[in-house]
Amino acid sequence: MAEEQGRLAERGALSRLPASPARLGLPGKHGLRQVLGQFATGVTVLTAGGADAHGMTANALSSVSLEPPLLLCCVSRAARMHAAIVGAGSFAVNILAAGQQELSKYFADWRRPDGMAQFDAVGWTAGDRTGAPLLRDALAWLECELDEVLAGGDHSIFLGRVVAAGRGAGEHALVFYGGRYHRVDGHARAA
Repeated sequence: MAEEQGRLAERGALSRLPASPARLGLPGKHGLRQVLGQFATGVTVLTAGGADAHGMTANALSSVSLEPPLLLCCVSRAARMHAAIVGAGSFAVNILAAGQQELSKYFADWRRPDGMAQFDAVGWTAGDRTGAPLLRDALAWLECELDEVLAGGDHSIFLGRVVAAGRGAGEHALVFYGGRYHRVDGHARAA
């Protein structure tokens, strides 16, 4: 009897979940992209130094642990950034400020120069611990040593151990939501 009540309670909880993309008539990757576009994310530029130096706009980033300090980022195995991180054995995360939308677009454009030349158009300094480019005026930055690489479909999940971090002078974050950039002004508001 208790087992049956548990199944009924579970069904009730499942019926309150949002409809699946298929049930909404959203097909495959396009539908999934539309659904995931409803999740607001911060905007970052991943950078790696070394022989295959590269930068890439990314929003697939998450804090994993404070002790030890770990974060993860996801990068397509077909992306140049993948080889850059693996080759360097480290990477940096540059968390963009509200005024850095053009910087985000620049590092999302595959037509920019290769290697260190792509950083000639932007202000940066080499990270003390990894040598990865840290972008000027970023809201914050983290330098990470590559701790582990996990398979994640057509992407790799890079688990990075934070070895250095800092904050810039900015107060407002750049956010991506619904296929567009937005600004977060840092002031809490009652809902």
